[in-house]
Amino acid sequence: MEFNKCSRCGNFYVAEGTVCPKCSAKDGFEFSTFKSYIEENGFENSLDAISNETGISVKNLNRFVGYEEFKTYQKEYKNNGMKNQTNGFNGITFN
Repeated sequence: MEFNKCSRCGNFYVAEGTVCPKCSAKDGFEFSTFKSYIEENGFENSLDAISNETGISVKNLNRFVGYEEFKTYQKEYKNNGMKNQTNGFNGITFN
């Protein structure tokens, strides 16, 4: 096993994944909340607005956007005629 640094709290841990076991449950809950929000509201709002509405920090929202599970939402965003738009997600462009 390798020594990792938790992307949420910054503590070091020895386990698999990007977050420590202590943060794992909260991270999963917030990611689920974020996915539900996007399914219901789409990509129209900035990460700041989504953060205000969901209570999830912008730092964690930025991490979630890069998760493999989120790739389907990025494809959906592009397929709806929004390719290379930056009107949502604080300038993140989905190529």
